[in-house]
Amino acid sequence: MNKYGYEMSILISEKEIQSRITEIARDLSNKFKDEVPILIGVLNGSFIFISDLMRKMTIDCEMDFIKMSSYAGKESVGTVTLLKDISANITGRHVIIVEDIIDSGLTIKFLRDRLQGAKPKSVNIVTLLLKPDIANLDFKVDYIGFEIPPEFVVGYGLDYNQKLRHLPEIYRLEE
Repeated sequence: MNKYGYEMSILISEKEIQSRITEIARDLSNKFKDEVPILIGVLNGSFIFISDLMRKMTIDCEMDFIKMSSYAGKESVGTVTLLKDISANITGRHVIIVEDIIDSGLTIKFLRDRLQGAKPKSVNIVTLLLKPDIANLDFKVDYIGFEIPPEFVVGYGLDYNQKLRHLPEIYRLEE
């Protein structure tokens, strides 16, 4: 047990995370070099990722946030509840959804459909983590930081009951 009271083991180091974010930021900057895209961060988990990503991009961009809920503890509740909507007008804009993790795919499907209803110029999806063994998607995720096994993870913005977000690495939370 560590000082936070949980059994955890490191899955992705801070160095690996920062290196991959640099690559994604470079790719996005190249793709949108003549545009000003808007990054839509999915709260609460993506706040650290979106801030690191934006600081490494070499183009102007805007940001906004949306907050949804589909989890209680370690379990998906099977539905998505919108808690905070975006305030920006995204019609005719290049939108980049920034997710911390795509697990079952329920939240990202809901969000993608919701934002496409506003008729943006394009929608790109960036996720730090993807669980390909359980993600049920009928569309492509444009930028994936890391594919991980179907384990519960914390750190770098991801939480367990609102705790452990502050850790600079990503850990698997042991049973």
